[in-house]
Amino acid sequence: MNIPFVSNRPIQALPDQLISQIAAGEVIERPAAVVKELLENALDAGATQITVRLEQGGVKRIAIADNGRGIAPEQLPLALARHATSKIASLSDLENVVTLGFRGEALASIASVAQLSLTSRTADASHAWQISGSPADALNGNVTPSSGAPGTTVDVRDLYFNTPARRKFLKSEQTEFGHCAEVVRRIALARPDVSFSLAHNGKTVDHWNVSEIARRSAHIMGDEFANARLPLEEAAGPLRLHGFAGLPTASRARADAQYFYVNGRFVRDKLLTHAVRAAYQDVLHGDRYPSYVLRLDLDPALVDVNVHPSKIEVRFRDSRAVHQFVFHAVSRALAQTSATAFGATPAPVSSPSSALPWLREQQQTSFGAQLSPAPGVAQTIAQYGALFAASAAAFDARDADAQSFPASAQSQQHDEYPLGFALAQLHGIFILAQNARGLVLVDMHAAHERILYEQFKNALDDDAVQVQPLLIPVTFHADAVEVGTAEENQATLRALGFDIGALSPTTLAVRAIPALLKNADAQTLARDVLRDVREFGGSRVLVERRNELLGTLACHTAVRANRNLTAPEMNALLRQMEATERADQCNHGRPTWVQLALSDLDKLFLRGQ
Repeated sequence: MNIPFVSNRPIQALPDQLISQIAAGEVIERPAAVVKELLENALDAGATQITVRLEQGGVKRIAIADNGRGIAPEQLPLALARHATSKIASLSDLENVVTLGFRGEALASIASVAQLSLTSRTADASHAWQISGSPADALNGNVTPSSGAPGTTVDVRDLYFNTPARRKFLKSEQTEFGHCAEVVRRIALARPDVSFSLAHNGKTVDHWNVSEIARRSAHIMGDEFANARLPLEEAAGPLRLHGFAGLPTASRARADAQYFYVNGRFVRDKLLTHAVRAAYQDVLHGDRYPSYVLRLDLDPALVDVNVHPSKIEVRFRDSRAVHQFVFHAVSRALAQTSATAFGATPAPVSSPSSALPWLREQQQTSFGAQLSPAPGVAQTIAQYGALFAASAAAFDARDADAQSFPASAQSQQHDEYPLGFALAQLHGIFILAQNARGLVLVDMHAAHERILYEQFKNALDDDAVQVQPLLIPVTFHADAVEVGTAEENQATLRALGFDIGALSPTTLAVRAIPALLKNADAQTLARDVLRDVREFGGSRVLVERRNELLGTLACHTAVRANRNLTAPEMNALLRQMEATERADQCNHGRPTWVQLALSDLDKLFLRGQ
């Protein structure tokens, strides 16, 4: 039996060195924390050029040089002292922090667990000055002349040399370097107006020149994000959100491409993360994570950054207002991903080479190489414009009107209909259409799935779900749990447009389904609904899990692959897509259409070369 330790020692003051090492344990948990603190100091000093040099993942050495204001020689001892800072002087300053650093702990904490030297030169000084040692040594005024350009260089060597127990908890060299590099990337994303250079073991790993956020984010996050991002700029009262939200096609298996900044400070805030994730719920279900670079600017008095030693968490004075603002701003940006949105780029394709692998992947799931030309291909573009703009609101893949249209429709301009007009159906999966820019390829099932989902969601929001009674009820064998679920959740089922009741202890009957889903298999829909209601409860299905359930129901109802559509049916689907928000992605975040411009086709066939 383990007996808890009971101290019999008298209360005594701790020595300064031990106090510093305890404080360092909160602030300096690994080399990356050192890099973060020193970079923030450099930016607070007005640096426009910063160089980071690491050895052995930062454990052996971290040297960061900047061209900022520098520190006067008489203030160098104070720079290494605990709780000494130039950034705040009163409680009022603390409540209105505008700098990245403010506690006056970083340099003292680093110096207590590593060999540190600080070299600095102000613009009006003839040469640089240097100080080194622990905070206690520094207060003795051990400042010596040195060489160096205007600015500050902090050289940290042998991290945790005097606390070997802490050093044992560090990971491999590559792991620690990876954490350091990620810190540099985060800060470089926040400040595209500053150039950064990163070297490891004498070799330059990355360099970013001064640029704008669009180019900096493309450099750091890669072409996949650069080609699938939506610019975002919204303001409401004291709040402003700007940056880029990635399309669902740029989602990732891990949450490692999510950068959120509050007044320029990178944060991992649960409230902000939840707001963004909720905004993506309509277009990104499952275990995929969105990519984004977003910055929230607000009055410093409205946010408390003095919450955590690492300053990575914040607390808002009106958290609900901030959550709603971020959620609606990102939602509005994502809602504009329809064919009619100005400047929208569906499943962006920068070159034919990037489009073809996606097409091949889709084609591998098809049966045969069937190409079905629509009737009257030569007349399609001219004939269907006028009527199908009106047919968007009434599209049904089984009931679309197949009549011809008069030649007077030939005057229709292509750019009135961003998705153009159907030419053919490929493999029973894709619609090939021509628009003013070139060739459009549409995944008909994914597109119809999104349309049905949005219609069902809007109907549920308006409490206007139309019910389709079944002429002959569909009965199926059910276990006791399914029967009990149906009987106990009648209100939830009715709200969703279902009439499901028990005929016997082992039989359920489906008497009505939502009218929007009338073409789906009633038994499959009923089982899906009952499964979700049983697993999550009726109230959660209608609130938290609603969108996932609606996505499942829409998927069951959407037009299936390998079903031949007529030209009117295909054009009706295109018009409906143009009228539907978020129509560029299906409910699972996959693209519904891609554009191949004439220039892309020219490259494929080497025209003009």
